[in-house]
Amino acid sequence: TGGPGEVLLLAPRFYQIEFAWEALCRPSRKLRVGDVIHAAIGELDFEMARDLGEGRWLVVPRVDNTPVKGDDLLRALEVSGEMPLPPYISHRLDDGSRYQTMFAKRPASAAAPTAGLHFTERVVDSLRSAGAELRSVELVVGLDTFRPLTTETVEDHQIHTEWYRVPEQTWAAITETRSNGNRVIAVGTTSVRALESAAATGELSGDTALFIHPGYEFRVVDLILTNFHMPRTSLLAMIEAFVGSRWKDLYQSAIERRYRFLSFGDAMLLRHEPAAQTGVGKPGSSEGPSI
Repeated sequence: TGGPGEVLLLAPRFYQIEFAWEALCRPSRKLRVGDVIHAAIGELDFEMARDLGEGRWLVVPRVDNTPVKGDDLLRALEVSGEMPLPPYISHRLDDGSRYQTMFAKRPASAAAPTAGLHFTERVVDSLRSAGAELRSVELVVGLDTFRPLTTETVEDHQIHTEWYRVPEQTWAAITETRSNGNRVIAVGTTSVRALESAAATGELSGDTALFIHPGYEFRVVDLILTNFHMPRTSLLAMIEAFVGSRWKDLYQSAIERRYRFLSFGDAMLLRHEPAAQTGVGKPGSSEGPSI
């Protein structure tokens, strides 16, 4: 009755209000606590529970006026929801799996880790046949990954926090790989942030606010497979930290060759050549690298 609205679920906040999620809601300025946004299809709706500012709210998902979470919420979203897409993708996808990597296991991220979109079962089989060992990490991509840098200096930018997890088997494989003189290739900037966060904090899982920008000394990653990113973003700051100012030449070459940018674009394999690099070891232990 109040006009069209939109709710983009970001993360559960059950510790603040039972059943509540943090969400980006529009039109935020017209919303008030207690208002309800109804899905166009199905029985799902969202009650506005708390205004967090900047368009963000705590919302309580409901079906038939009953709060829901877990599998009940997922089933309702399958009926009533749509896959969130980056703001630069203006059209709907006929097949939502096009914006889902083959590695995805559970819904959590506000955006896909798009470097993984280049992988198929055939590609993975070929890599393994060539002797590559593939291991998984997890990082819940936040909406702020699209936020541009607005500060005068890169260092003053307040980076967003994201949750990550590096399985113990993955960390053990990385340690063995480095000790054997082999290289660690990260697929995507999200994987880089997860691995470097584990090395920097000594924790294999948790929330990370690690901001990788020029001057950062990489502890884990030797090569990055990544897409071409927008200017003045934290993602491009990471790329400059990894390869230096030559990223400008790489991007210019990509433009001249009409490579595609962003989520459904082409990828590049970047090599980092630090002055010195040692084995990784266990996070927080004396076996870690000297920096």
